[in-house]
Amino acid sequence: MAALLLGGCGSGTGSPAASPGPGTATTGAVTPGAPVITIKDFEYGAPLTVAPGTIVTVTNMDSAGHTVTADQGQAFDVDVRGSGGTATFTAPSAPGSYPYFCTYHPNMRGTLIVK
Repeated sequence: MAALLLGGCGSGTGSPAASPGPGTATTGAVTPGAPVITIKDFEYGAPLTVAPGTIVTVTNMDSAGHTVTADQGQAFDVDVRGSGGTATFTAPSAPGSYPYFCTYHPNMRGTLIVK
């Protein structure tokens, strides 16, 4: 039963990703010195505070895939494969509090603070 449930949790073959731009994801190595959202045990951790336009790295330590998807509009949306997968996105340019969630696991919630 667990294998059946986990099968729908990760990202699979889907549509190709859109071209990277402000607030969109790119996949690659962790940027040295960049602020990091670490996903572990189906949690994002404490809210992260960054300056506008900062490159934020997301690292997924879980075996399941996760996203970091802004609640409001299209401020950012990152799909990160499991088992050490990473992605980056550009923090919004407007200061404020940006709640986010995982589209695969909607009970996972976090907050990015831009100031």
